[in-house]
Amino acid sequence: MDQMQTTMAAVPQYLSRLLQENTIQVPETSFEFYSDAILGFAFLVTAIVAAKRMSSSRSQGGAETTVVTAFYSLILLTASLRTIWFVVPGTVWSTNYTPHAVMAFDPAQPDWLMQFLELILVSAGSLCLFSIFILILVYWADILKKYFYPGARRSKPMVTFLVLVAVLLAIQILNATLFLFRDYSTEGMILVNSVTLSLVSIVCVCEITIFSHRFRTVLKTLGAINQVSTESQVKRIVWITVTGNLFFLTRAFLEIALTSMMLVYWHKHGTVAEIFSHTMWDTYILLKHASELAILGLMLYILQSRFTTNAGFDGAGKEGNGGYERVPDTDPDAAATDAPTLSV
Repeated sequence: MDQMQTTMAAVPQYLSRLLQENTIQVPETSFEFYSDAILGFAFLVTAIVAAKRMSSSRSQGGAETTVVTAFYSLILLTASLRTIWFVVPGTVWSTNYTPHAVMAFDPAQPDWLMQFLELILVSAGSLCLFSIFILILVYWADILKKYFYPGARRSKPMVTFLVLVAVLLAIQILNATLFLFRDYSTEGMILVNSVTLSLVSIVCVCEITIFSHRFRTVLKTLGAINQVSTESQVKRIVWITVTGNLFFLTRAFLEIALTSMMLVYWHKHGTVAEIFSHTMWDTYILLKHASELAILGLMLYILQSRFTTNAGFDGAGKEGNGGYERVPDTDPDAAATDAPTLSV
């Protein structure tokens, strides 16, 4: 009887020890190591292609190539930042591959600085990526304003672009500042980034859809006036619309799902550590960055041809390879800015 009681008393201790052993987090799995290596290599190739294209574009003069070079520069920055993040082993940034909460300047958590730098690096890459489509939307809005509201005052597209990017950058700086002032942990930084990117993704989906419809209307009207086919330009717009919306819808879904789960767990447990299992985090990382590679590859494919040639006219507005003339424009500078915009 005494032996049975001793055995029964040892069972809870054994189960407790077994549970603790099963919940021990490994720093980084072999799957995570190899998947990071593959994604890092893919982003590196993308960066090399963008760098070569940017160098070639800069060697050509004209306002058209300035816009093209800006696109290549953003693609290069995005791919380079992502390459750095993937090439550096995950355990360099943190003791665990999956995120865990740390507070700034906490002596008990010496890896807080590396985790902070990691989040800054990831946020910078996302900002550069989203800036590509912000630049497209700004130029689309500018040319559509000219056609739908010919008498309205038009601001410079690059100024508008820089203002919008500055707003997103200010949010990131504020997020980092609040972390450094110990208002919240790295979990808070991840949450702020997720909310910001989900909102921007939804806005981009709406704007791309609206502008795309209007742009197709403009192209068809120009084609009817000039008695030429604008089918290739319309197809290019549709490509960007469909793929851009798929990318941003995927990104919005991922960020909203992550935000929702973080808020629920944070409300119930005061921490989100339970969310970031290896399986869930690996799924999030793969879907997120595979979609990024796809959209960057598409942009490189679209930009591989000269914009003016694709649009069918040269910078002077005369008949080009497409075989038709532009509609006369009252804005003498419009020829330089509208050509690349229409091609995109």
